Amino acid sequence: MHAVYNTVLWLAQPLLRRKLARRARAEPLYGQFVSERFGHYAKQSLMLDEPRPLWIHAVSLGETRAAGQLIGALRERIPGLPLLLTHGTATGRAEGAKLLQPGDRQCWYPWDTKGAVRRFLCWHRPAMGLLMETEVWPTMVAQCQAMDVPLWLVNARLSAKSQAAVQKGRWLMGPAYQGLSAVLAQTDADAQRLRAVGAHVTAVTGNIKFDARPDAAQCAQGFAWRQAFESQMGKRIAVLASSRDGEEAQWLAALRAHMDMATGDSDTLAPALQWLVVPRHPQRFDEVEALLRQAGYAVSRRSAWGEAGPLGGGCSAAGDARPCIWLGDSMGEMALYYSLAHVALLGGSFEPLGGQNLIEAAACGCPVVLGPHTFNFAQAADDAVAAQAALRVADMQQAVEQAQAVCQDQARWQAMQIAASTFAQRHRGALDRLADAVAQAWLAQTA
Repeated sequence: MHAVYNTVLWLAQPLLRRKLARRARAEPLYGQFVSERFGHYAKQSLMLDEPRPLWIHAVSLGETRAAGQLIGALRERIPGLPLLLTHGTATGRAEGAKLLQPGDRQCWYPWDTKGAVRRFLCWHRPAMGLLMETEVWPTMVAQCQAMDVPLWLVNARLSAKSQAAVQKGRWLMGPAYQGLSAVLAQTDADAQRLRAVGAHVTAVTGNIKFDARPDAAQCAQGFAWRQAFESQMGKRIAVLASSRDGEEAQWLAALRAHMDMATGDSDTLAPALQWLVVPRHPQRFDEVEALLRQAGYAVSRRSAWGEAGPLGGGCSAAGDARPCIWLGDSMGEMALYYSLAHVALLGGSFEPLGGQNLIEAAACGCPVVLGPHTFNFAQAADDAVAAQAALRVADMQQAVEQAQAVCQDQARWQAMQIAASTFAQRHRGALDRLADAVAQAWLAQTA
């Protein structure tokens, strides 16, 4: 059956190339270094007398940022650590480039065919591999076993939905999970699900995303802009954070319905809160702006604000009298957006997508309203609700209503703000546990 799987993926290579070409129209990095996806490299292969690298695979932006924390901790423990970093998405690769030091390498993760994977392993000769969070591919695991490369799944998570999918395809994925050298899980629930699919869970170390410190300069800037706006305009700010396709339309409909009920005027467009929308993916910035304008709103983009912030580059500054929605059209500034907002609606949780990471919002002291779909961060979401740092709602309509309710109740908002910061601080410590375990294994492997 594994041979059938490999044959199907080999035949699908032209489809992958076409998909990458389409995505490259919006994100050019997808069109670069395409040969690396198939195990062909322009740079020189690792010489036999060079130290073999620690390979870390971080598929996308969130995993790469988590990997950045781990890399920093490992460099402190292992000076001169040689590093190979791989990714699957353009945002992940762009972020990963910031983590490289002289002598490090970076490339795309190979397509999971036997030929591409073997070329990847033979070319880069990693001494050990770390897969961040969820990325388990059958051929890669099998070839690492065959070539004696220890392969760990770290900061590992497995949702109930993913567990069901793995068990459905257990003829293929069962051996893949069983073939991992070690698994370090985020939570006891993740560990239980991972063991159920055959993984050898060696420890529960926690979620290292709790150890990320929000950018202090961004937090200070967001807080200053929030104070200035609230003082001048008398309105509080809510953010639809890391929104995914379909959620902005849901939010617009809920916003309109909420205003209709509040005013009895179906023509009213001006919301009680100042809303900021931050799409998850940069290729959707223009699409979301068009959607907002089509709904009758003026749009103020973060890229036009300048040093004065939204007051200096907002809709009123441009002479547009229509109600204004702010659009966060930048990457790497979530700390600024969470510090600017009084409350956040968590993107990815209002469509069945599993939710985005709520930990950064909590670390910035921003209360969060969660939709019904948080299976990617189930434990963190449940813990945040239990700590009263977040609220769970059934749909976007309730989310808009709760955002306004929280902002209108000063005592409640302050209590949730304190609870959010406390929740984030209480769960720190996973990074040291994970880095210690990896460093010990690395030193034993390379002794």
